[in-house]
Amino acid sequence: MTKTAVIIGVGPLRGLGAVLAQTAARQDLHVVVAGRTKAKLEAVVAAIRATGGLATAIACDTTEEEQVIALIDQAECIGPIDLAIYNAGNNMPGGYLDMEASYFDQCYRVCLFGGFLFSREALRRMTPRGKGCLIFTGASASMRGKPWFAAFTAAKGGLRNLAQSLARDFQPKGIHVGHVVIDGGIYGEKIQTRLPDWYAEKGEDGLIDLQGIADAYLFLYQQPSNAWTHELDLRTHLENF
Repeated sequence: MTKTAVIIGVGPLRGLGAVLAQTAARQDLHVVVAGRTKAKLEAVVAAIRATGGLATAIACDTTEEEQVIALIDQAECIGPIDLAIYNAGNNMPGGYLDMEASYFDQCYRVCLFGGFLFSREALRRMTPRGKGCLIFTGASASMRGKPWFAAFTAAKGGLRNLAQSLARDFQPKGIHVGHVVIDGGIYGEKIQTRLPDWYAEKGEDGLIDLQGIADAYLFLYQQPSNAWTHELDLRTHLENF
């Protein structure tokens, strides 16, 4: 039976979720691509199928428990889940004193609460088999708090701690849990669209390569169980850290 990869947080073709999905498909996995926008998901599925890969699109709001449970159930029906990636959560800046409670809550729900729902459901399927790989997408905010990013830092820092807890709990049970810190902007469509001047200023050399990031996730997925890495951090050679 074909194994599956479930990747949530898939958006435009020149985005991390899409490139992660295409990379997973090249490993003979049936990739379930999930996100909020069905049209974007279908474009990624079409790109994977055009190269002979297997993929299915499922619209899902990662903050809604019933939708996440249904997503994982459908993926497991296609084939046993061998790789699960939580890639949801965009950068959410904001001044602290005038921040609405709803804004902070939304950041928490997308970046952290959704990670709880997704990982719980994936681990419920992986643990009885004693096999699988679960990876979370982190950011520089996972490691340190900076002005203007309190909500994002709180959520991403929490997600990192969640990943550490799960690694210590489930790795002895055969599940590889990884956390990837993406320290810097990504050379993709989101930054090009939202911050065109900064995108042009940084250029390809100053922004992190999409395929390079995906290759790091693949490295974690392919590691033997007697040589597992829990956390990787990625940045360009120009990034201060």
